[in-house]
Amino acid sequence: MSILMFSNSIFVRSTKTLSNIFDFRFAIKFYNHNLPFTNYRYLNTTSVMSKSALVILAQGAEEMETVITVDMLRRGGVTVTLAGLDSNTPVLCSRQVTLVPDKSLTDALAENPQYDAVILPGGLEGSDRLSKSSVVGTLLKEHEKNGKIVAAICAAPTAFVAHGVAKGKRLTSYPSTKDKITSDYEYVEGERVVVDGNIVTSRGPGTAYWFGLKLIEMLTGKEKSDQVEKGMIITGY
Repeated sequence: MSILMFSNSIFVRSTKTLSNIFDFRFAIKFYNHNLPFTNYRYLNTTSVMSKSALVILAQGAEEMETVITVDMLRRGGVTVTLAGLDSNTPVLCSRQVTLVPDKSLTDALAENPQYDAVILPGGLEGSDRLSKSSVVGTLLKEHEKNGKIVAAICAAPTAFVAHGVAKGKRLTSYPSTKDKITSDYEYVEGERVVVDGNIVTSRGPGTAYWFGLKLIEMLTGKEKSDQVEKGMIITGY
C-alpha cells in the first residue's frame, strides 16, 4: 500500500512491508525555482503495533497452563515471548512434558526490559522456583508499578506473596494453595478469573482458557477475545 501526501513542496511515499511492522521510507524532493527535482533525502523508522507478553517458564511448570496461555495470546495477535527462567534450554514440566522456550529470561529482558504483560504459569515446583527468583521479583514489581498487566495462574500467585507484589488486591489461585495467600490479599473463590486493576489471576489448568481470553481482552480488546473464543469453540458448541 502506498500513501501520497502533498504539503507545499514536499512529496512523501509510505510503504507497508510487514503485517504488524511498518517500514517507512520517505523520499523528499525539495522544490526550488532554480533547481530540478533531484535532491532526495531518505529516512527510515519502525513502528511495532502489536502488544507484547512475557511468559516465564520454570522447571516444574504446569504445561497446559503454559501452552494454552501462549497459544491463545498468539491467536489474539499478541507478540509472546516464552522465556526460560534459567536458560534457553528445554524445560521439563510437571507432567514430564518438555517445552522449549524461545529464549532465556536474561536475553528476553536484554532485548526488551518491559512488556505489556508478564505472566506466570503455575505448577508447584515451577511456582516455587519463580518465588525464589530475585530477577522475577524485580520484574514483577517494576511492571506492577508501571501499570502493566501482571498475571499468574494456579499456584503461581504464591510468587506474588513471596515478592510482595499486588498487596491489597483481590486474587485467586489453585485451591490447595489458598493457605499460602496471606492476609495482605483478598482471596476469591468461585470465579475462574479474577481481575483487580492490572492484576489477573486464575485457578488452574481447567480455567486456563478463560485466563487466556481475559488477557486477550485486556491487551487487544473484547472483539478479538470473542473471535478467538468462537474459533476455538470454547463455548457455543
